Amino acid sequence: MMMQATTRQGTDFGSETRPKSLKGDKPLILIVEDEDAIVTLLDYNLRSAGYDTAIARDGEEAVDLAITLEPNAILLDWMLPLRSGLEVCRHLRRFPETNEVPIIMLTARGEEQDKLRGLDMGADDYLTKPFSPQELLARLRAVLRRAQPARLKEILVFADIQMDQGSHKVTRGEASVDLAPTEFRLLRHFMQYPGRVFSREQLLDSVWGREKDVEPRTVDVHIRRLRKALNAYSESDVIRTVREVGYALDLP
Repeated sequence: MMMQATTRQGTDFGSETRPKSLKGDKPLILIVEDEDAIVTLLDYNLRSAGYDTAIARDGEEAVDLAITLEPNAILLDWMLPLRSGLEVCRHLRRFPETNEVPIIMLTARGEEQDKLRGLDMGADDYLTKPFSPQELLARLRAVLRRAQPARLKEILVFADIQMDQGSHKVTRGEASVDLAPTEFRLLRHFMQYPGRVFSREQLLDSVWGREKDVEPRTVDVHIRRLRKALNAYSESDVIRTVREVGYALDLP
């Protein structure tokens, strides 16, 4: 059976834009596609093959979910509402959270120049519609295998703080630190660039991905929460406030 674009059936998939499963034992695949029929086929075949899925219907939602969920791979349609697949691909390659996530472009554009453009923008593979589920799954397994060595760089260390990105665990000294997802992403960003001062706007762009209706002062709230969680086990405050500028992860 070949996957190809078909007429919408009028089914309401609104609830499916939310992730069906957060990242667990199964690899999480983000499907970015606005055609209902293709979404249904992709979702069914991926889940039958043992993957979990999340679904985005436009380019803006794709960026938000990719940064928030950090999927193991992304199936990305070229022609999308709000932001094209090429723009999404280029945008995701700018962020530490998503710059190594495998991306397979899905498109009806089969010309060589189109394929080259997709690959140049950061896609790992390019699949022309219509395609068979078997070919898609084979290509997906291949990009996931290639990505494994890069994704092993998952332990971050700063002073007495250690972060295991794979298991989403943080320790300070011998104590476990419980962090909400946003605080986890915020700390990870700081640990990837220790000593560097970030403005609120820069943190919003890198950690929140410019979500709608997020105010710069929201950063202050999450910084306070992160400080409280980290300082519960130490008197040393490693988050430095630079007045009128922003925040940095630094030794006191």
